[in-house]
Amino acid sequence: MALTGNFLLILAICTYKKLHTPMYFLLTNLSLVNVLSISVTTPKMLQNLGTHRKSISFHGCFTQVHLFLWALVTELLILTFMAFDRYAAICHPLQYTLIMRKEMCIGVTVSIWIVGLVNSTFHVGLMLQLSFCNYSIINNFFCDFPALLKSSCSDSSLNETFTYVATVVFGVCTCGLTLTSYLFILRAIFRIRSAEGKKKAFSTCSSHLTVVVFYFSSVIYNYMRSTTSSSVEKDKLVSLGYSVVTPIVNPIVYSLRNKDVKEALWSLARRGLLFQRSEGPSPIQHSRIGATTLQP
Repeated sequence: MALTGNFLLILAICTYKKLHTPMYFLLTNLSLVNVLSISVTTPKMLQNLGTHRKSISFHGCFTQVHLFLWALVTELLILTFMAFDRYAAICHPLQYTLIMRKEMCIGVTVSIWIVGLVNSTFHVGLMLQLSFCNYSIINNFFCDFPALLKSSCSDSSLNETFTYVATVVFGVCTCGLTLTSYLFILRAIFRIRSAEGKKKAFSTCSSHLTVVVFYFSSVIYNYMRSTTSSSVEKDKLVSLGYSVVTPIVNPIVYSLRNKDVKEALWSLARRGLLFQRSEGPSPIQHSRIGATTLQP
């Protein structure tokens, strides 16, 4: 569901010229992050459920942590940049094309992916300095960073400190910037005189705000707390939210609440139907049909 939804969204945005704007460029990157996130965690989980062999290699676990942390921080930063994009579009509509010019959008987006990768590499490199037992038990359905710290046999206080700092910078601060953008957006919306104008402006931001509140709250909740003072079962439910549920929900929210995306998806569906109708049976298929019907 996650892969189908996100790939359909990417395909619709790439093929529909009306969606070639900064907002949908960022939405394409968000879908790519979701594809990375779900591809890192879910296949191994499904394999464990199917084979009843709940194990993962040491290198496989650290690779999973590295890629998932990369996707996690990148998504937080992209959601923040998307909030800034909506702020520029609603609060500064006349300067929007100058603020969100192509070079700036590409430069910031590439920087976001690089920052996410550097942060992930730093934390995994620091974690490799820890010692782990031969058969460590990770009480989670994938190698999430807090769960892996709990399974360490050595002192992980330094790792917890840097995790806390990273959560404040990439979680709390970006969440604060996002909410600040929406405060300015709401103030601008309330200044609109017509009710129809208010409804249209708010509808463009409501889907993004829904995703932001759910994603930021779950990530901050799971990464801010100490590894010794948290409920394991509650942690698993929360990590399920931002690792599996969000990649599924994102394309649904953005497609159902967005008129332009729905038009693009319908256009994509019509192209598929027309392509199927234009294809006729091949000569080999005709001969097979004739041969079959002529047999006694």
